[in-house]
Amino acid sequence: MREPTEGAARDQRVAVVTGGAGAIGSAVVAALEASGHRTVVIDRAAGIACDLSSEESTRQAAEEVLAMYGRCDVLVHCAGMFDPMPVSDFNIPRWRTLMAVHIEAPLLLAQAFAPGMIARGFGRFLFITSDGQWLPMDAEFLPYVTSKAALNGLMRNLAVTFGGDGIAAMAVAPGLTDTPLARSVVKDGAMEAVVDAQVLKRALVPADVAHTVAFLASEGAEALTGQILVPNGGAYLY
Repeated sequence: MREPTEGAARDQRVAVVTGGAGAIGSAVVAALEASGHRTVVIDRAAGIACDLSSEESTRQAAEEVLAMYGRCDVLVHCAGMFDPMPVSDFNIPRWRTLMAVHIEAPLLLAQAFAPGMIARGFGRFLFITSDGQWLPMDAEFLPYVTSKAALNGLMRNLAVTFGGDGIAAMAVAPGLTDTPLARSVVKDGAMEAVVDAQVLKRALVPADVAHTVAFLASEGAEALTGQILVPNGGAYLY
């Protein structure tokens, strides 16, 4: 995370990345910094410490960003969690925690950052979702898949709500990406099976997601909003 600086950096676009200490999140941070953004991490483990399942903590994190940096031009919601839970084990408290992290937190942050984006006539809300919503994973990923599909719905609503203000909202829905977290939750051989099913025969890595995010944050994506980009190696075609 780059610290606020004086002079020309005050006009540098600021990108806030939730879950920026994770494998995908840290790759996103690196890609955005390489493209000229000043980055701010919101994470339990680094940057601005935050429990994204808590409304109070999430609102406080947004206030800290604005107090320290004065703006957020690009919000990237990478933070996520797996909590395997098939219908037979449905548990309301666990369900609501995951929904808070995946859906409520980005909405609260968007609410906090939108006024500044409107004032500047530019903004991007970029959410990491999942291609699993079209081809659902094992039954135990019920809350994960449901929340990612809902996050796409939120993205499209924000696109319609703020399009007239120069703010775009988009989602990146990667396929199964080779990260320590993914390796810890998928079954043995699942990663290899996904690669076999892809048109591009290589494992997906965090940089694949990060480069897609960096493109959506760039001037090259000015005509895009309300869209879902799917870097999944052609596991299935849309």
